[in-house]
Amino acid sequence: MSKIAMKRERNTADFMVQCLEEEGVEYIFGIPGEENLAVMNAIEESDIRFITVRHEQGAAFMADVYGRLTGKAGVCLATLGPGATNLITGVADADSDGAPLVAITGQVGTERMHITSHQFLDLTKLFEPITKRTKMVVRPDTMGEIVRLAFKYAESEKPGAAHIDLPVNIGKMPVADTEKPLKKKIAPRELAELEFIQDAAGLIFQAKSPVILAGSGAVRARAAKELTKFAQKLKIPVINTMMAKGIIPFDNPYSMWTIGIPQADYQNKIMEKADLVIAVGYDIVEYAPAKWNGDGKHSIIHIDARPAHINKLYQPEVEVVGDISDSLAQIARRTARNAEPQEALEIKKAMVEEYRQYQEDPSFPMKPQRILSDIRKVMGRDDILISDVGAHKMWIARDYQCYEPNTCIISNGFATMGISVPGAMAAKLVNPDKKVLAVSGDGGFMMNCQELETARREGIPFVTLIFNDSSYGLIKWKQMDQYGKSCFVDFTNPNFVKLAESMHMIGYRIEKAEDLVPTLEKAFRQTVPVLIDCPVDYSENTKLTEHLRELMGKL
Repeated sequence: MSKIAMKRERNTADFMVQCLEEEGVEYIFGIPGEENLAVMNAIEESDIRFITVRHEQGAAFMADVYGRLTGKAGVCLATLGPGATNLITGVADADSDGAPLVAITGQVGTERMHITSHQFLDLTKLFEPITKRTKMVVRPDTMGEIVRLAFKYAESEKPGAAHIDLPVNIGKMPVADTEKPLKKKIAPRELAELEFIQDAAGLIFQAKSPVILAGSGAVRARAAKELTKFAQKLKIPVINTMMAKGIIPFDNPYSMWTIGIPQADYQNKIMEKADLVIAVGYDIVEYAPAKWNGDGKHSIIHIDARPAHINKLYQPEVEVVGDISDSLAQIARRTARNAEPQEALEIKKAMVEEYRQYQEDPSFPMKPQRILSDIRKVMGRDDILISDVGAHKMWIARDYQCYEPNTCIISNGFATMGISVPGAMAAKLVNPDKKVLAVSGDGGFMMNCQELETARREGIPFVTLIFNDSSYGLIKWKQMDQYGKSCFVDFTNPNFVKLAESMHMIGYRIEKAEDLVPTLEKAFRQTVPVLIDCPVDYSENTKLTEHLRELMGKL
């Protein structure tokens, strides 16, 4: 029993923290402020570990990735005004990407909300567009319900963000002894109706060249094993979105790897040749139907825990709504396919051949393909890579192949720069026995590099690898593709090795291609955070664009 539960006199802040304990909260990421002093005092007396960060955005990203990896809402905390607004990008990222998160903010007292007041913003209105639920606490006896509702909304499919706003005077008010935290209930699985399972089975039986498009909902549903069995039994190729990497092992013959980079790639050609798309846990926020069904010709089966979104280019023939693993198993029992997907398998051969040709490329600065090949050599099957957003994210999506879901974390709903370092910190907290690698461009790294101090102080060792090109590389890539020139995207960088050392960490700089693997191996043996500066040759970006243009004409 926590110290709070034994208190004779509790205030609302104490009661809130009790409710957080009942929800199973392990960590709160945040920065204290004047308006949440009572909350901080209550957290100190609880079993929850508070991690003091260097910027509230980092706290939100930590909660975001914690939620995505565990399925339990990560919790971030800030004071009112600027502290709360600093949370917004990370909260919006969690809400868009489908990561459960609860944000808690301090607020001015209710006695001065009706007038112009120092640092006062209507935070419930501010958080409304980026959360599933936002609520201000105005009575101490409502706290139990507000906390339980916040977690229920955050963790229910599709997961997302919720927000609790606690005015400073309400936080200090006494709470009656009779008020208890509400118990967390596990909802029963909802199963799809037999009629729709049979309809889906019939469409699959009749299809000549079906393809599976697997999305992040399948990862959240823990449906990887059943999806792999389904694909193997029915001999159907599987294409995954960026946020569903590893939903089927990349070396499975029916795995056609990842779709979603801006250019049409091998996977787009497989989709183009399909006569039926089986969308499993697919979320249109990540990869719009216009990008794979622009002419609206595809027949679609929607298999998910919730009904399909409305989109004129995503109108399923059948919607199988219920537990994804059960739906896949039930459909597989009622249909059969004997023919191998020969066209897709031939395309897969070309993909594998291209993937292998850069594995020993000696050039320096290093080609992104070689960097990712070397990372794959060092990382185990269930180790975790956290990708930031930038040009490297496109290469990771394309060339970093996965064996298990949730081993490559990419923000591809809101797609936010700056997530990798704080995200890796959360990933290491959740998985202390796994290697955790944050991969970032130099642009994204500088947006939240201060959280490396947090990791060092808190004793959370992981490795950060920077793709260094002194530029906002993805925007430069797009400028070059569209205009044949670039502007306003170049900058200079600090000495990253010295930056790491100034934070009492270890820093390395790669000087030749053959150094990367041994440097990564050495980095993962350290007991403090490590930073690796790796120069990258991003002339490969426009070469890839040209290569894919030619390829699409040939396939």
